[in-house]
Amino acid sequence: MTKSDSSLSENLEDYLEIILSLEKTNKVARVKDIAEKMGVLRGSVTGALKSLADKGLINYEPYSYITLTRKGSLIAREITRKHAVLKDFLHNVLLLDPERAEQNACRMEHAMDKAAIDRLVQFIEYIHNCPRTGDDWIQAFVNYYSKKEYSMIKCTQCLDDCVARYQKNKR
Repeated sequence: MTKSDSSLSENLEDYLEIILSLEKTNKVARVKDIAEKMGVLRGSVTGALKSLADKGLINYEPYSYITLTRKGSLIAREITRKHAVLKDFLHNVLLLDPERAEQNACRMEHAMDKAAIDRLVQFIEYIHNCPRTGDDWIQAFVNYYSKKEYSMIKCTQCLDDCVARYQKNKR
């Protein structure tokens, strides 16, 4: 995001996410559909749309379809990506139920500053991609969390599996 984009409120970011979602399913967004997804009255949507249009993030004319501009699409995709990564981490790693993971991911994506959220997202992506971590590493945490037990034998096996996976991928 550029400096001017960082002035988006949580609410406006949510509008961008919803418009992106509606574009994916319907090719365009309508005020009625946005209001329904936001849980607000149609009249409440108009002010937000005007603000997003003034910032050059959406194409909007009263009584017509709404689409994201290229700039708006880039921002909406980044917000959506962060939300998805956070939700996945909260649900699949920290084992929060899906609804709670969704609610917390939404709050986190807005409450954390850009540097913190970017670093957290990078860490989560690292967990999923580094040969020293991966699914077995996450499963070890799940076992630790659910059983509240730590086993050095299991850690040794996990390390052996990691080395084997690394050597296999290295070839």
